[in-house]
Amino acid sequence: MAILKMKKVRELQEKDLNEKLREMKMELSKDRGASEVGTVKNPGRIKEIRRTISRMMTEKRSRELKRGEKKE
Repeated sequence: MAILKMKKVRELQEKDLNEKLREMKMELSKDRGASEVGTVKNPGRIKEIRRTISRMMTEKRSRELKRGEKKE
């Protein structure tokens, strides 16, 4: 899956955002496993995936706050 910039993340619908977030978490898990074994092709990709996940979670939380939902 491609790394998404904040502009693209903001354009996603709620359903798509949740689906992409789930996919990115799965990809991160696979890459971390490959890193442990030593077969990772691009070790910098893990960092980029983590940043993309962070962008998605930030946007998701921002949307929750705009709707007036409180997460405790």
